[in-house]
Amino acid sequence: MNRKVRVLVVDDSTFFRNRIVRALQEHGDIEVVAEAVDGREAVAKARQYRPDVITMDVEMPNLDGISATKQILADRPTKIIMFSAFTREGARATLDALDAGAVDFLPKNKTDSHGVPMDLGPLLRERVLALGQGHASVSRFAVPAATPAASRAARVPPKIVVIGASTGGPVALQQILTGLPANFPLPVLVAVHMPGAFTHTFADRLDGLCQVRVREAADGDVPRAGEVLVAPGGRQMLLTGRHGNGRIHITDVPDQVYRPSVDLTFNAAAEVYGNAVLAVVLTGMGADGAKGAGVLKRYGAQVWSQNAASCVVYGMPQAVEKAGLSDQVLPLEQIAPALAKVKA
Repeated sequence: MNRKVRVLVVDDSTFFRNRIVRALQEHGDIEVVAEAVDGREAVAKARQYRPDVITMDVEMPNLDGISATKQILADRPTKIIMFSAFTREGARATLDALDAGAVDFLPKNKTDSHGVPMDLGPLLRERVLALGQGHASVSRFAVPAATPAASRAARVPPKIVVIGASTGGPVALQQILTGLPANFPLPVLVAVHMPGAFTHTFADRLDGLCQVRVREAADGDVPRAGEVLVAPGGRQMLLTGRHGNGRIHITDVPDQVYRPSVDLTFNAAAEVYGNAVLAVVLTGMGADGAKGAGVLKRYGAQVWSQNAASCVVYGMPQAVEKAGLSDQVLPLEQIAPALAKVKA
């Protein structure tokens, strides 16, 4: 039996704080050990109760969530989930919080594609359990194993790098992409589970930090060497074309849990670039990317995955590794140097 995940809930709104507490208390493996109404109280109670996970509002009186996050993490490692508005302004604040050391974020007002309010409880409980227990189950996913044909396929120099990530992904991607040289010889496509309001801001921020160019992908873009294209949140990034000459196709695909879906982007890359794809699966809950990695391996492409010790949540890379699809399993800090050695 798992030890209960101990949670500190921080929000200046009594209504929203109570909403979070009620949602968390519905799961028997979660215990809300304390509540705080502002950043100062959060710092004191984090030191007093030593929770496994903290849910933290961004905007609060006395001490904001970003400053509180920095102070808490300076004292001891703690998994912190930020709550913020999914707007451009909220995106900037949330990315600042991730830079400060928060590991994940959730919307204060989650709605479906028609703007109808949705129950945040199941998603919140899933995130808290995955972060607090240090893993994410992949048992409910059917993941293809590598085929003998994949291992016999001729290895060719890659023509494109495709990276997939989820929980913990924005920080991991920043570490990788800032480590690439300006003359990196390959185009890079990134599919990370982020809402639509975030990906443009995320790409702009990375562009200011990286030597390679980074921008949000647009329909019709042609992948170019030394440029990173980030899939727009809430949509799918596919590829059209043949024989290694791809063009980005941004579209909507019905009945997809993830938007963008790493599986769909991997599948499209396999169809256009075949065995000339280098795919990288980073930290994240669930198994998105594992089925796509299986398709890539059948084409003879390379697949790398992040190792367990450096993941925020070892779900997506675990699914790939357990299925025998990983050519290399690398710590996060080794991925950029390894990519920089790749010859086109």
